[in-house]
Amino acid sequence: MSKVFKQKEHKVNALRNVHCTIYQGEMVAIMGTSGSGKSTLLNMISAIDEPTEGTLFLFGEEANAIYKEPRASNFRKENIGFIFQSFHLLKDLNVEDNIALPLILNDIPSKEIKVRVEETMQQLGIYNWRKHRPHELSGGQKQRVAIARAIITKPPILLADEPTGALDVNTTDDILRLLVDIQSAGQTILLVTHDPYVATYANRVLFFHDGAIVDSYQNEQTEADLDAILAKFKVVSRGEH
Repeated sequence: MSKVFKQKEHKVNALRNVHCTIYQGEMVAIMGTSGSGKSTLLNMISAIDEPTEGTLFLFGEEANAIYKEPRASNFRKENIGFIFQSFHLLKDLNVEDNIALPLILNDIPSKEIKVRVEETMQQLGIYNWRKHRPHELSGGQKQRVAIARAIITKPPILLADEPTGALDVNTTDDILRLLVDIQSAGQTILLVTHDPYVATYANRVLFFHDGAIVDSYQNEQTEADLDAILAKFKVVSRGEH
């Protein structure tokens, strides 16, 4: 896929002939400097932006038709869970209502909503805070609520954009272990990060530079992964690939 943003005086090649396969149940980390195309890729996969050229295949079938409304909104609702750096919780809703929101929007019966929200809060260790509002929670607790909201509809694809960017080191480990647990149950996760340490939790790392995938790394789940990712990221960041 390629994506060109045309402006009055010039055009920006946000993605240049990107070709990759993400496998079901895989966690893939996407690394690159600012403006390298990471978020544009997520926007293509979630039908927010349409490719200028090329074809997206989802679940084995050509999916370029998903970019037209109302199909795009329906596609996101049914297939994509989003986790953001800044949580995006609604401040006037408590924890269980924030988590329930996607199910309410999908017209799920209230009895089923209650059961699913309770199960998800137990799974993520936030049941005791179910009546708390976001301002009463720590950063890690807020991100757990945001993850619960993202997975409550059981989407096939989870997109995490810098999910640990606002968290301290210990909380980062907690959230990453949680994502690994979710992935081990069969969840496909795309994880955008600037942090080589975060990328060690993925199965595979794709390195972006200037709109293209310029390198990749298969994690071996050993201590050598961090050094290998860091070395590749340094090369990519300098544009020396």
